Amino acid sequence: MELFGDLSLDKMQIVLKKSQCLHLHPDPIVIHHDEAHFWLNGYVNKQNCCIWSEVNPQVYVETPLHPEKLTVWCTLWAGGIIGPYFFKNDEGHNVTVNGDRYRAMITNFFIPELNNHDVQELWFQQDGTTCHTARATIDLLKDIFGDRLISRFGPVNWPPRSYDLTPLDYFLWGYVKSLVYADKPQTLDHLEDNIRRVFADIRPQMLQKVIENWTSRLDYIRASHGSPMPEIIFKM
Repeated sequence: MELFGDLSLDKMQIVLKKSQCLHLHPDPIVIHHDEAHFWLNGYVNKQNCCIWSEVNPQVYVETPLHPEKLTVWCTLWAGGIIGPYFFKNDEGHNVTVNGDRYRAMITNFFIPELNNHDVQELWFQQDGTTCHTARATIDLLKDIFGDRLISRFGPVNWPPRSYDLTPLDYFLWGYVKSLVYADKPQTLDHLEDNIRRVFADIRPQMLQKVIENWTSRLDYIRASHGSPMPEIIFKM
């Protein structure tokens, strides 16, 4: 069954570009970022979940119409984490992401924080979410990263539905969510405190293993000429 079509070609492009990066720079840095919703009731949004299956599971999930939630952003690489960043309006109320808020976060939070780290030849990777790939957003990111932008509509394309190549999707968000609900937070402030605490406890050794795992996934795709991974590599 062909599930991906030309997606494997896009994934191969990522691998080949990374190979060029490794050839040109002995210690290249690829920085991954994403945002996620944290619902107060612990609900997991399946809108962006990707299930590889030969049959349609036909599962129905009943959810509240307007559950309370936080929208959290962060970025990670082998050397550290920037974040978490909580999207809020001027009144301090929690909001979701749009293009203007995303660009404001990049300009006012991410870049100043990044300047506190000694990183060179940084490659910036993002998925194809609309707020990430609006023309004004791509222009801003090109001004910052030049041709070291891995994104839809960027110098290096990012293949859609590639959660298996995004460390935040296949590891970080699940890891954080497995811990922040342990004491059953009853308010968004309590949930936010839990999220900050879990992020603060993430050690550099864990990030190094996550990126090593990511590299092994790229190696698999290169060796298999871009075919989907039949056995996702979970061992960290």
